[in-house]
Amino acid sequence: MATTAEDLVKHHRFTVEDYRRMGESGIFHEDDRVELIEGEVVEMAPIGSPHSGTNIRIHKRLEQAVGERAIVSSQNPITLDDFSEPQPDIALLRPRDDFYSRSHPTPADVLLLIEICESSLRYDREVKLPLYACHGIPAVWLVDLQESHLIQFSQPAHTGYQTVDIADIGRPLSLPALADLAVDLRGLF
Repeated sequence: MATTAEDLVKHHRFTVEDYRRMGESGIFHEDDRVELIEGEVVEMAPIGSPHSGTNIRIHKRLEQAVGERAIVSSQNPITLDDFSEPQPDIALLRPRDDFYSRSHPTPADVLLLIEICESSLRYDREVKLPLYACHGIPAVWLVDLQESHLIQFSQPAHTGYQTVDIADIGRPLSLPALADLAVDLRGLF
């Protein structure tokens, strides 16, 4: 068997600790749009106006729906393991007195993650969703701005999410782990 260039190149996987030290030392700046996925520092797409407006709208409506029963976090890290610290667009988190100032949320803290896809649908579906499922994130919503629909993923397994539905946003949507609450996303698209 012939040796390929890939065989000769040794890859280094960064840990979350390495990644944070890079940020602390100034290699990454607060405004850099990067996240750590499976030990690789990945540059995220710039945020366009449709993406930003959708994020703000969903964030506001989630906060109205959950009140004090959950924390709504936008574009902040979730520590999945030693090699992955993605920054989902929105996270619905279990309440914590410190509001996650002592440590980033972990999968056990997450009720729902939301990824808004303006140009990143393929990346979110093929890279981030399997990672979220593998780590037991109970529910993920992908907001597809190109097709104007919201896709709900639930029942995580090591191989991916077992249930996938396109939501009817003409009616309030039940919130995972807070089944008695719903969020009204009419007018989202």
